[in-house]
Amino acid sequence: MSAKPGGSPERTVTLDIHLLGRDYKVACKEHEREELMQAVTFLDQRMREIRSGGKTAGVDRIAVMAALNIANDLLRERRAPAAAGASVDGDAARRRIQSMHAAIDQALAGQDKLF
Repeated sequence: MSAKPGGSPERTVTLDIHLLGRDYKVACKEHEREELMQAVTFLDQRMREIRSGGKTAGVDRIAVMAALNIANDLLRERRAPAAAGASVDGDAARRRIQSMHAAIDQALAGQDKLF
């Protein structure tokens, strides 16, 4: 169990999330709940956009395509010159990516058993 900056142990919570009409359970630290839910909403939206394009079938393939698109967007942002006066909070970005990664891993868990 990790400790918060104040030194108290942090509780792990299990969340019920929904991605592309499927339900999953995801564990996260209590303080990461809001960020994870934002990541879930973002990922679900991207997956729905890909599905509505009609070229990709299967939740696992849609999840991989969404992950690749998000990773490409992130790398493009990193390569872009910083806007005047703007800065990127690297720690927050890493936490967000970790939350999205956890959501993707959870969404793909068990997909191998289908094939």
